Formats: sequence, C-alpha cells, structure tokens
Amino acid sequence: MPVVLIEKQGPKITVVTLNRPERRNALTIDLLNELAAAIRVASDESHERVLILRGAGAAFCAGLDLKEAADTRKAHMTGEMVAKTLVALSQTRLITIAAVHGAAVAGGAGLMSACDFVVAAEGTKIGYPEVRRGLVAGLVMTFLRRQVREREIRELLFSGELIDAQRACEIGLVNRVVPESEVMNEAQKFADSVLQGAPNALSQTKQLIEELWSSSVKEDIEVALKYHMRARESAEAREGIAAFNEKRPPKWTL
Repeated sequence: MPVVLIEKQGPKITVVTLNRPERRNALTIDLLNELAAAIRVASDESHERVLILRGAGAAFCAGLDLKEAADTRKAHMTGEMVAKTLVALSQTRLITIAAVHGAAVAGGAGLMSACDFVVAAEGTKIGYPEVRRGLVAGLVMTFLRRQVREREIRELLFSGELIDAQRACEIGLVNRVVPESEVMNEAQKFADSVLQGAPNALSQTKQLIEELWSSSVKEDIEVALKYHMRARESAEAREGIAAFNEKRPPKWTL
C-alpha cells in the first residue's frame, strides 16, 4: 500500500494524503521520500497551482515514527529527510494548504506550519513535545518564528504541551477552525479564492514574502539540522525515545 496518495481535485489542484493511518501517519524515511517526490511532481506540472496536504485516518500526522527513530543507524537519514521535505513544502511555487484533523504533533506540526494556509478541525491537538523525548524541535523553529510571538514559541517548545486548534488559531499557527466534516470544504474554498489570482503574481508574491526575511527557510533549516542531529545522537534522545516506545516516563540524568 502506498504511504502517500496523490489525486487531482479539479484541473489545477493536487491533493496529497499521508497514508499510514495505522500509525497516525507517523513520518518514516519512505513516507518522507514519497511526500517530497509528490511535491516535486506537482510543482513541475505547469498547470498545477494549489497543493492540499491531509492525513488519512484519525490524525493528520503524529510526527516522527519513533520506532524507526530508535534505530540509531537511521538517525542522520531521517533528520535529513525531514529537513529536505520541509524545504520542499515551503519553497514550492504552489500555494499549499494543510487540512488538519485529530493531531498535528512534532514533525507533523512542522509539515502543517510549512504550508501557506492551515485549516484545522475543531479539537485538533497541535504541539511540539520534542524536549520530552530528549530531542530539539529545531527543524520546525524557522516556521514558528515567522508565525507566532516569541512568548508563544517558548511556551510551546519548553513545556512540550499540546494545544487545541482554537488556541493555535489565536496565536497564529492556524488560519481557520471548522467542524471536522468541513475541513476539506474550507480548504477547497481557499483554493478557489487563490485560483482567482494571476498565477505569476501569486508565485512572485510568495517568493517576495520569503525574500523579505533576513534569512531564508533553507538557511535556517541548515543551522537547525545541526542542533537536531546533536540531540538525536545524544543519550537523552536514546532514553526519551525508548521511554516513549515502552510507554513509561523517561529517566533523565544530569
């Protein structure tokens, strides 16, 4: 079964679905490879203008698959693939819409934040619990600093607590909160609005928004990857990931 599904929704819209519902669409190397490829294929189609990203099953995305992440031999590859996918999603010329439900956690919240527009279902849980696993949420931080105030960044990253969709909307992580049955309809409404704009004007507007920042997403992620990998290779990460997989509290040591 493919871990990423691609379908057309009209002549100018591509819908990409994360398809590991049995694992709450947790991110593996295979899924990230397929997602990056899907973004690239849609971007290369000259008539395509909008990409909607969603998740199958009960949740949008629960973040990195910590069963795979427990394999230290794959640490560098998974970190690099998350970085590559976030850059691909944020830098595509397409207007991207995250249609989120259930949960968008850690790397899943990163995918959401890398999109241009976010529609979330009521009750969706969103957050960055990396510190509770001995990890650093470095790769998503470039999007957080663009979207929310520093106080909220510190609250989200230091506490590791999940917030609901309404709170995420209040602080700027989410654009719209609707009943779960209306998420795709709301995403379609925004896509229809985007399609009324001139294609080149939209892509240039998106590019200008990026260029007006003092550093690019790509530059930020290159710096963040160093912090991410330093944490991934640490004893804290081994203990945090093991504790999560064994469903027990971690035993931190100084």
